Amino acid sequence: MVPKFRAWDNECKVIREYDDLKGFTLDALDASDFELEQYTGLKDKNGKEIYEGDFLKVKMEDGWQTIPLLVKNVWDPHVWINESDPYYAVGEMIVIGNIHKSPTYWR
Repeated sequence: MVPKFRAWDNECKVIREYDDLKGFTLDALDASDFELEQYTGLKDKNGKEIYEGDFLKVKMEDGWQTIPLLVKNVWDPHVWINESDPYYAVGEMIVIGNIHKSPTYWR
């Protein structure tokens, strides 16, 4: 799979989706105005792509987690990290926000 990215635009305060990034040069994307986030290759139960920086609600063996989990590791996309412990998501996942638009989840 060819790596796919989105980017948080620090200047405009919006997420630039993959197709929007095609118009930017590599120099522009390397600037501090953008934070690149890689696609994990996974989709949530609603078909939404899961990227680094997304917050997830996950279903484990004992039910739905109440604390949102932050996607931190694209290289092993089944590892979801919250503030204190790593979890291995084995059930359904739902993207409920991201670190830029929902930062209060990560406090």
